[in-house]
Amino acid sequence: MASYLVTGGAGFIGSHVVDELCSRGERVRVVDSLVTGRRENLAHLTDVELMVGDLAAPDVADEVTRDVDFVVHLAAIPSVPRSVAEPVTTNHANVTGTLRLFEAARRNQVKRVVFASSSSVYGNSPTLPKHEGMPANPLSPYALQKLIGEQYARLYLELHGLDTVSVRYFNVFGPRQDPSSAYSGVISLFAKCLTEGQAPTIYGDGEQTRDFTYVKNVVDGTLRACHAPDAAGRVMNVSCGDRVSLNRLYTLMREYAGGGQDPEYTAPRVGDVRDSQADVSLARELLGYEPLVSLADGLAPTMDWYKSQTVHTA
Repeated sequence: MASYLVTGGAGFIGSHVVDELCSRGERVRVVDSLVTGRRENLAHLTDVELMVGDLAAPDVADEVTRDVDFVVHLAAIPSVPRSVAEPVTTNHANVTGTLRLFEAARRNQVKRVVFASSSSVYGNSPTLPKHEGMPANPLSPYALQKLIGEQYARLYLELHGLDTVSVRYFNVFGPRQDPSSAYSGVISLFAKCLTEGQAPTIYGDGEQTRDFTYVKNVVDGTLRACHAPDAAGRVMNVSCGDRVSLNRLYTLMREYAGGGQDPEYTAPRVGDVRDSQADVSLARELLGYEPLVSLADGLAPTMDWYKSQTVHTA
């Protein structure tokens, strides 16, 4: 049995990571500010140590990394448009919090930190699929903040011997993704509209494409990254390796929902990339990673969850 710290573990992705670790019988500690995380995401688990705090605050990172073998660092404000609107706030969470975590992990001799990065670091390169050897071209403060996190991960390995791995996520979706914010992921927003009979808003013409990745895939890739011996210091894509337009996505979701209103189109958002698709060959090589759930197979449980939430809150 190993001990894990999951930062942001009360959030969408983090709570699924915690679920999987608990199912494996591991010891799990969670730190979460509960700004976007929710206690109810962990309410069904009895053996998780939840510590409420902001990693960017002095001493919090040092406290939560004591007596921990592995850290899965998910705590962040994961929003391109919010980072454009609030660059200082998001930098505090996404850069200062990450730096404090790496420094505390070094002092407390954590075995490995897996840093959750983002496909947004690639920017608008026309090359598809996007591979880790491509130059970064961040188009938003959020993308830049994630790239800085990757660079700090590399530096802490090279300068201090802290074992780090960075995994780049591509448009993760699934149950527990909060649709209540204007900054939420598009699948959660589409699902909310479909379950409430509203017309969704699509920014741009809807032909922009994304590599939507069911949350079970990123949980598997992330936990593989905790232990893969050849992954130290590397950056890897974790996704499905496919892409679909937002128009096609909404059509699929309407079919699952049994109908829905036509979308409303508006101007593209600043900082959004046009097309995104992952090359996952490096994760296959170093992690033994394979996508477990396709977009189509992931949409059914996701829509079922949103329907259950609508019934519960009605």
